[in-house]
Amino acid sequence: MPSNTTAPPGKKTAKKKGRRARLILVVLVLALVAGIGFGGYWGVSTVRASFPQTTGEIRLDKLSADVEVKRDANGVPQIYADNETDLFRAQGYVQAQDRFYEMDVRRHVTAGRLSEMFGESQVDTDAFLRTLGWRRVAQQEYDKVLSPETKKYLQAYAEGVNAYLKDRAPKDVSVEYAALALTNDYTIEPWTPVDSVAWLKAMAWDLRGNMQDEIDRSLMTSRLSAKQIKQLYPEYPYALHQPILDKGTVDASTGKFDPKADATEGDGTTTGDTPGTGPGNASGGVSSQLGALSEVLDTVPALLGPNGNGIGSNSWVVAGKYTTSGKPLLANDPHLAPQLPSLWYQMGLHCRSVSATCRYDVAGYTFSGMPGVIIGHNDKIAWGLTNLGADVTDLYLEKIGPDGYFVDGKVKPFQSREEIIKVAGGSDRTITVRSTEHGPLVSDRSSELEKVGQKAPVGNSAPDRGTGYGVSLQWTALQPGHSMDAIFALDRAKDFTTFRAAAKNFEVPSQNLIYADTEGHIGYQSPGKIPQRAKGDGTLPAPGWDSSYRWKGYIPFEKLPYEYDPERGYIVTANQAVIDQKTYPDLLTKDWGYGSRSQRINDLIESKTKDGGKISPDDMRTMQTDNRSEIATLLNPLLLKIDIADPQVREAQKLLEGWDYTQDPDSAAAAYFNAVWRNVLKLAFGNKLPKELRAEGDCINVRPAQATGPVDEQNKLVRECGERDPDSAQPDGGDRWYEVVRPLLKQEKNEWWKTPGNRLDPATETRDQLLARAMKDARWELTAKLGKDVSTWSWGRLHQLTLKNQTLGTAGPGVVQQLLNRGPWNLGGGEAAVDATGWNAAGGYEVIWVPSMRMVVNVGDWDKSRWVNLTGASGHAFHSNYTDQTDTWAKGELYDWAYGKAAVDATAKDTLTLKP
Repeated sequence: MPSNTTAPPGKKTAKKKGRRARLILVVLVLALVAGIGFGGYWGVSTVRASFPQTTGEIRLDKLSADVEVKRDANGVPQIYADNETDLFRAQGYVQAQDRFYEMDVRRHVTAGRLSEMFGESQVDTDAFLRTLGWRRVAQQEYDKVLSPETKKYLQAYAEGVNAYLKDRAPKDVSVEYAALALTNDYTIEPWTPVDSVAWLKAMAWDLRGNMQDEIDRSLMTSRLSAKQIKQLYPEYPYALHQPILDKGTVDASTGKFDPKADATEGDGTTTGDTPGTGPGNASGGVSSQLGALSEVLDTVPALLGPNGNGIGSNSWVVAGKYTTSGKPLLANDPHLAPQLPSLWYQMGLHCRSVSATCRYDVAGYTFSGMPGVIIGHNDKIAWGLTNLGADVTDLYLEKIGPDGYFVDGKVKPFQSREEIIKVAGGSDRTITVRSTEHGPLVSDRSSELEKVGQKAPVGNSAPDRGTGYGVSLQWTALQPGHSMDAIFALDRAKDFTTFRAAAKNFEVPSQNLIYADTEGHIGYQSPGKIPQRAKGDGTLPAPGWDSSYRWKGYIPFEKLPYEYDPERGYIVTANQAVIDQKTYPDLLTKDWGYGSRSQRINDLIESKTKDGGKISPDDMRTMQTDNRSEIATLLNPLLLKIDIADPQVREAQKLLEGWDYTQDPDSAAAAYFNAVWRNVLKLAFGNKLPKELRAEGDCINVRPAQATGPVDEQNKLVRECGERDPDSAQPDGGDRWYEVVRPLLKQEKNEWWKTPGNRLDPATETRDQLLARAMKDARWELTAKLGKDVSTWSWGRLHQLTLKNQTLGTAGPGVVQQLLNRGPWNLGGGEAAVDATGWNAAGGYEVIWVPSMRMVVNVGDWDKSRWVNLTGASGHAFHSNYTDQTDTWAKGELYDWAYGKAAVDATAKDTLTLKP
């Protein structure tokens, strides 16, 4: 029985309502900006009213001494203070000046309060976020876990934000509030320390690991066999793509990781079941319910990007023996959702005199709404982050009764709470959140998920299904942790020992941390709260009624892989496997990224350093923009051998002759190849997947999922359309699919190459027949998109980036798009290339994740470091620093990164003094 007293409407209804609400709001923005009904001057003055003061003096409550804020031509601030609380108080003030609207939206996301800003359309999203309880966990962290010092910094930061908000009308904070005022009596609330802590939960959510894979594998069982599913999730190719660490293992006598030990093959992945066969299998009839969960996940704002194979980053560090400077070089470029403004905010935080009482001299990339620096360097060390991809989430089937849920044959009561969702322009909604020992019952948020498990095939030991199983979520980020403590500790770390001590508290999200210091050392640490499972491997939903599937604890930090000054002289992390699981005793995940980017970076470093070659900072930048396609190296030679009779398809095929596999924006060959790859995936795999995985609008004629025997009048084909958001549909074309296709290319008559025919194309039986059909389909697809003349084709015309205001720029008339959004930019790069301008092959060619920033740190000679952001420092539309860095970013170029006082003074354009 549902516990939600105001069950949400179906997703399609919610989507229509959401689009309608956004359209109304955007039309009002148009009226605001254009000054319709108010006069043009009123519109312009309203837009400019929120631009921050960046020169002169401003009084700031609770400061103990003057603080200077120096901004360069790009509006990037460097803050100078005499003590730590003043430093973070000023950081809060300055970030609020440039980005408060973004900060406000983020805190409403993390608290499940979007309906208070945007009305009825966001109720379902809020209900799901309240069920997860991010804000509640953040409050627990602040109250009971974080150190007094961290709480002092968070409080100072909040005071700075609130000092900016004091006595300002909402329209003077950001132009978006003036639009909200036309539809909503919205009041800005004061900032709190917990608002900052909660942001880490959103970051952890988008980097949560394999939850979508867990759902997708279960959904596949409605149409595919266990053998086929295993083929679509191949083992990591250790022989082709080296993991981060090439040696090291846990010392059995000490229980600690030894990075110098020669690894011996063990049985680190003995737990778990083959997909589709285990006792926790949630396949078959459960597919519609898990499909509903996937739809719910699509409605949660992806603040970092679509969760899946593309979310990650590149980072690598090269020791001084291989660099032109003789000191380490460190590069990082996180691959996240393109947003306007950018997710990142560049900043420097400097104690005028570094001492025991004022310890910060750090610069880099921050999150608006959080104190400290997330990625960057101080005067002694530099560090970068990539997503480790550890499996930190598990879905559990729960046997539910009228009085609770079952564990080992006994009934346990739910932990329950009521949540009231306030709705702008509407009545409040009340929901009841129920939790089991594993976590919140996410199935309560959908009328479909309420029936989950009614037909799920489970083992004989499973309890009677009754009215079906519920679905709960266990996730490390739903437990209070110390990640906020880790941020400040990283910012003031001075050597590898203090760096590792800081990393120990970086619990969620689990990240690969790379390191370099002025003494010439380089290193790596994999931190994170990673569960140890007594039974099961996290690849499928587990039976919650069986206590043997509980988490038994977390991998101790001392056992987590790390290395320091490896013999090879460089470290590359790009979401590949951390270490060969056969040599490591604990399961980190079975769903790594597959290593295409990391291996390319390894190859580039090795080719540059062989025969005594040295790597320069500009070489590091060039590597960041490498756009070579690995799948093209495998597939293109076969495409060129296909005998094509159609002269127009042959004309397109000729584009691939002599192509060097690079994906430049002006490349016609890259455009055609990627279209062929997209169509190969659709024909061989996509059309055989259930509707819950295929993209919306992708409609095909299929036989019913449960049908047997030949197609006839009683068992005829039915029209079936995809249901998945295009950004997260399958097959997405990432490097998992490279490994799926790699062995099949050697098997000319594999079953995957067989496709049914239609009135235009005969059925295919072999690899070459399918490739020929894909080449034909790609030719006509690009003819429709780019024109008949192949000489005018280019990858950039297909592969475009449009930067969109995240709340008011996603729908509405074209003129509004022009006012709030920017672009498009024609980009090179591609899926699983080092220049990872990601696109989803099931959904189209649009850029859906990007290198969200790039940096190359020249360790020790800090002022020769370079960086760039995706957009700009300002979150104010029409400000000169709104998207002033984007052209430079799109060209793969970098700006000088001033750090030392003299360099900052030399580049300062504006100086603002904050006075007590």
